[in-house]
Amino acid sequence: MIAKSTIDQVYETARVEEVIGDFVNLKKSGSNFKGLSPFTDERTPSFMVSPVKQIWKDFSSGKGGNVVAFLMEHEHFTYPEAIKYLAKKYQIEVEETQQTDEQKELASERESLYLVSEFASDYYQDILWNTEPGKAVGLSYFKERGFTEDTIRHFSLGYGLDEWDAFTTHALEQGYQLEYLEKTGLTIVKDDPRNAGEKRKFDRFKGRVIFPIHSLSGRVLGFGGRILSNDKKAAKYLNSPESDIYHKSKVLYGIYFAKQAIAREDNCYLVEGYTDVIQMYQRGIKNVVSSSGTALTPEQIRMISRLTKNITVLFDGDAAGLRASLRGVDLILEQGMNVRICTFPPGEDPDSFARNNAYEDVVLYLEENPKDFIQFKTSLLAEEAANDPIKKAETIRDIVSSIAKVPDRIKREIYVQQCAAMMNISEEVLFNTLAQMGRKEYQEARKRERQDTKAFEVIKQTPGETKVDVQYELERKIIEILLLYGKEMEEFEDLVLKENEEGELELEPERVEARVYEKIYLDLQEDEIELTHDRFKTIYYKLMEALNEQEDFQIAQFLQELDQTLVKEVSSILMEEERYNLHNWERKDIYPKEKTRTVAQLVSETILTLRCFLIKKRIHSLQQDTEEKTEDNSEVLEEIVNYLQLNKLLNNKLNRVLS
Repeated sequence: MIAKSTIDQVYETARVEEVIGDFVNLKKSGSNFKGLSPFTDERTPSFMVSPVKQIWKDFSSGKGGNVVAFLMEHEHFTYPEAIKYLAKKYQIEVEETQQTDEQKELASERESLYLVSEFASDYYQDILWNTEPGKAVGLSYFKERGFTEDTIRHFSLGYGLDEWDAFTTHALEQGYQLEYLEKTGLTIVKDDPRNAGEKRKFDRFKGRVIFPIHSLSGRVLGFGGRILSNDKKAAKYLNSPESDIYHKSKVLYGIYFAKQAIAREDNCYLVEGYTDVIQMYQRGIKNVVSSSGTALTPEQIRMISRLTKNITVLFDGDAAGLRASLRGVDLILEQGMNVRICTFPPGEDPDSFARNNAYEDVVLYLEENPKDFIQFKTSLLAEEAANDPIKKAETIRDIVSSIAKVPDRIKREIYVQQCAAMMNISEEVLFNTLAQMGRKEYQEARKRERQDTKAFEVIKQTPGETKVDVQYELERKIIEILLLYGKEMEEFEDLVLKENEEGELELEPERVEARVYEKIYLDLQEDEIELTHDRFKTIYYKLMEALNEQEDFQIAQFLQELDQTLVKEVSSILMEEERYNLHNWERKDIYPKEKTRTVAQLVSETILTLRCFLIKKRIHSLQQDTEEKTEDNSEVLEEIVNYLQLNKLLNNKLNRVLS
């Protein structure tokens, strides 16, 4: 187990905006940061990060919490994994206490898969650098490709011995279970035809150079292996199979190394292979990733969209594969991204071009040669159509089908104008064609939109049914006040119930000075009010304890001590008002009213409202009692009258506070 001193140091050092900034492209918004949700597919920011409170809130998915909660949600880390990740990021030495056998057994299956993958990565690197076959075959290959030793180490490249079960045997000797070796795909297990009931075990990456595939946070998810022999029956490249931690469609090779450069440059270069990424990175172009030889997917594009809205696709000079690659371009457009295409001279690809040219020349080429997708597609398809009118018509239809995928109307219109000029055809014809193509998609989109809207519609309720859980909202407000103002000293107006000269009850105000948390605690104690919602009740008592014991109460420190489910609840409460900063109302000439109430007024209003609500509940309960009883109800009726009178007095007071 990780020592508490290490955990405390991690929380004190880690900055939520820095950590999340590695995964999401954050932009300043007042005292906070905002960005696109990393948990949902959205095109307008609903993700807020508060450096002051050291918390985040994703309004589109409802998730929220502190820096550890983000890593647990986004990277599916366990709590210890998140702490270790932060410790590594901030160069904090992890002090661990001895785990019991029982605790070791409780390690999750996912963690076991990660551990096996990390072990394999270290093993393949060790073979590459410290064995004769590794140096003679694997290291020689990488150096022939032009990779420096620093680059080879940076990308954790390795080599698998050309032996049937060298890795598997070593892993089993080190105590790793065959179950997890098989689930990660590192070991292939088959029935032995010579011995019934026996299993044969093979290394998947036998005799291959190894490219570890990392997650956005740097964990090893799987591997790519390139064969070096001339065996025509074996695949040139081999990837790890799908597993609980490795999903090809959701992974981009190089994203861990490129994420900061992508956000900084506000552009992502997309290439095809592992060596393209590594060679470009070595040359100094670090904002580059690859789909690892698989067809580009929406999940991969959305991963890039969290860091930038701009993608430049780099194609080699082979025209044969360009048309097939255009499908990926359409997919990028569909996700609302800006896309440009850059092709290299015939016979060149990103790997060879970066290897054979100086950094300045590569940068200049990438600046001068990218084309807008309309220019690129038009020039490519127009060459094929030549003077054939039928092919030209098909080309135009093909281009318009791409334009139809662009969600932004203004961009669509600009693209139509551009296409019309380049293809010498009227804009009207293109717009009509676009409308025909888009009608079906538009109708389907409207249908989906109406379904989504239903989730936000106010549902008609039957008479007597409560529309809002008032007590829930009031208890939530009490927690918010305690979090934000608990330690503040305020002057409150206490209400004492007395009889006047006419014998009527009235509330007489008395001024009292107290800290906010003390006033709330005493008011709830006096009325014997206990919070009814379990999570609020737990947070309330933990807050009272912290506010009472800590001279300098800090929200970040308080969150550190909470269970992660409660951290999410607290973050949601604290970030609720930030929702209104997401929409830039001022740009629409709508100016949200600023709060003018003092903290004392806010406390008084909340407590009074809660009292009124509970009195009304009590009155309703008593009224039901009178309906059910047949005997004398005079005492109950008298109690109802007293409550009604008290409720009236409190409401009068509440109205004055509200004014």
